[in-house]
Amino acid sequence: MATDPTATPPGDGHVDTRRGVAVVAALMLGAFAFNTTENLPIGVLKLMSDDLDVSLSAVGLLVSGYGLTVALVSVPIAQMTRSVPRRSVLCALLAALFLASLVSALVSSYWVLMACRLVIAVAQALFWAVMGTVAVGLFPPHVRGRVIGALSVGGSAALVLGVPGGTWLGQHSSWQVPFLVVGALALPPLVLIALALPVSRPEESHAVRGVTPDARRFAVVLTVTGLTVTGVFAGYTYISTFLVDESGFTESTVSTLLLVLGATGIVAVAGYGRLLDRCPRATLTVPVTTQALALLGLYAAGGSKPVAVAMLVLLGASLGPVFMATQSQVMHFAPGRTETAIAANSAAYNLGVAAGALAGSLLLPVLGVRGTFLVGGLMTVAALVLLLEEQFFPVGRDDPWAAAPVEAPSGASDPAVSSDRPVPPDPSDPSDPSGPPAKDVYSEK
Repeated sequence: MATDPTATPPGDGHVDTRRGVAVVAALMLGAFAFNTTENLPIGVLKLMSDDLDVSLSAVGLLVSGYGLTVALVSVPIAQMTRSVPRRSVLCALLAALFLASLVSALVSSYWVLMACRLVIAVAQALFWAVMGTVAVGLFPPHVRGRVIGALSVGGSAALVLGVPGGTWLGQHSSWQVPFLVVGALALPPLVLIALALPVSRPEESHAVRGVTPDARRFAVVLTVTGLTVTGVFAGYTYISTFLVDESGFTESTVSTLLLVLGATGIVAVAGYGRLLDRCPRATLTVPVTTQALALLGLYAAGGSKPVAVAMLVLLGASLGPVFMATQSQVMHFAPGRTETAIAANSAAYNLGVAAGALAGSLLLPVLGVRGTFLVGGLMTVAALVLLLEEQFFPVGRDDPWAAAPVEAPSGASDPAVSSDRPVPPDPSDPSDPSGPPAKDVYSEK
């Protein structure tokens, strides 16, 4: 009987290193394409408005409606598809990105474009929910954080390379061209995933459940996500206005400064990502702290150009790492399925973006642009206090950091111990898929 060469035996989530790296690279490119698509209209706002004969605010709805859709459907769609093989899911999502982008560029209708954007938003919501679990499940548990860090680089690069690149391309051709190019970026990861990702049921992966399920700690991390994202976007929404009106930079300089902010974010994500497994507490607490300092520093001394630049770099080094660290922690403490946990964190993030922008618009006429950074900084401080309280004052409750790892779910046993005669893993053998025994690093840091 013919068999699928990419199929894996039940319970074996690990693949050889080259195939695993290929899948992670494909997911990184997919994340880059989805994140670029989400914000692409921002850079070609005027071009789209003129060509489609609609107002700028109507084009803006293509972005805000997209984000709201992601926030609303993330958890439901993750739960609805939790039993569908992940190779099929990911290929379908990337195909949807390509086809909807193609239709967006070829049909000059605002409402067709809106419908295509909503289709891509639903696809992105599920893509972000499942890609972490898929990637982590291909490698031993003790490198879970490094895998999450690698995926985050792809998403972070979208704001630094994708959106500016799409803006430049649109200005030198038409707004449809960047939509076509970004949509085409979905094809290489689609092919790679179809060829390299093993066929297995989601429940067979060790990554399907949290390492130490803890509903309270999970709720704390979601709250930290909501507070930090709402806080930063209350001010960041008006960062260009702040840099011109308060710091005294020219508008041409602002674009360079924002590029520096984005580049700093990519470097910080790459650096923090390598530390997620060894220092899980610090990789969340430190960037939350630096975000608070950056926002409050801009409020207090942002009128000085050197201080403004320094705080901007500090802010760039905080935004991506905060979300990356919360993604890693919700996978660790997920009280149920990890893809649902990631979907909930993604929903909290997108709701935070919308809430922050709304809060900033309400605060702007009352407190001025500097006041938005003050409120954002105070919200981030509240998130930091919540983190520190959970870490150092767990009075009257079990310490979630000291919890022992749970056993693998039924049907997800480690292949190194699933035979009739248990075989201990060999840490010195790089070909051994199980690697050294996983340990709960959260209980040690």
